[in-house]
Amino acid sequence: MIIDVHSHTPQFRGPVPERYRRINPAWRPDRAVSSVYSWDEYLREQAPADKSIVFGIAWYPGEKTGGVNGPDDASDLPGNVNDKTSAFVKAYPERLLGFMSLHPHDPYALEELERAHGDLGLRGIKLGANYQIFDPLEARALAIYERAQALDLPILFHQGTSPVRMAPIRSAHPLLMDEVAMRYPDLKIVMAHMGHPWTVDTAVVARKHPNVYADISGLFYRPFGFYACMIKATEWNVLDKLLFASDYPVTTAQETLNALRQVNHIIEGTNLPKVPQDQIEAIIYRDSLSLLGLC
Repeated sequence: MIIDVHSHTPQFRGPVPERYRRINPAWRPDRAVSSVYSWDEYLREQAPADKSIVFGIAWYPGEKTGGVNGPDDASDLPGNVNDKTSAFVKAYPERLLGFMSLHPHDPYALEELERAHGDLGLRGIKLGANYQIFDPLEARALAIYERAQALDLPILFHQGTSPVRMAPIRSAHPLLMDEVAMRYPDLKIVMAHMGHPWTVDTAVVARKHPNVYADISGLFYRPFGFYACMIKATEWNVLDKLLFASDYPVTTAQETLNALRQVNHIIEGTNLPKVPQDQIEAIIYRDSLSLLGLC
């Protein structure tokens, strides 16, 4: 089974009206990305993933909402970001597993956590401290981590850089996850994007903490950087801590699968070391849901 641990909830249940289409050229260097899409588009383009974890981002602290949707949201689905994810997951339970998003500055964040977990059936949490503009070590964030650890809810953190101008990059540095993991050793943490460009820092944090993992989403379209981070993971002996992920719609599961199997092509004809092929296949077929306590 192929499990994609990192994808984003569609904004539209039905076809996207053309006036709401958004094409973003900043997310990857080789092509623009359609950032508004439908349920059907997601399901079609996420093949061959057998199961995908899906979530939105609570961009702003909305009162009693657990955060409100992004500034361009014009969804045909009711409710906040977590309601939209839950509706999508409940429509396709055989394909999808949902994570909630919370904003630590929302005074009702812990209430939303309980609602999203208990009423909506969401199984983990997505946080992006840079996008949401909070300090990952502030008390309001720590309260979420503490409750997540108690409920055995994994947290997937955006890690690494971003082209969003107002998102402070230092808030997404992987060394912050070392401090979180020391305080909450039983909390299962996934560091997205292998913390690019700080991939060595990500590797050493994952090596240190048994419950800390990294996903490989959004990396392959910088081919040498992708090879370099995979070799760093090889040298630090953490290939077994890497989880298959696409970051749809920025990439698709099929693109990621193809690129992972071709990661060594860039060094053909050289004496540079190769990422072991058997370990590549192990990443593709890793039982990430069991590792994260989601089975």
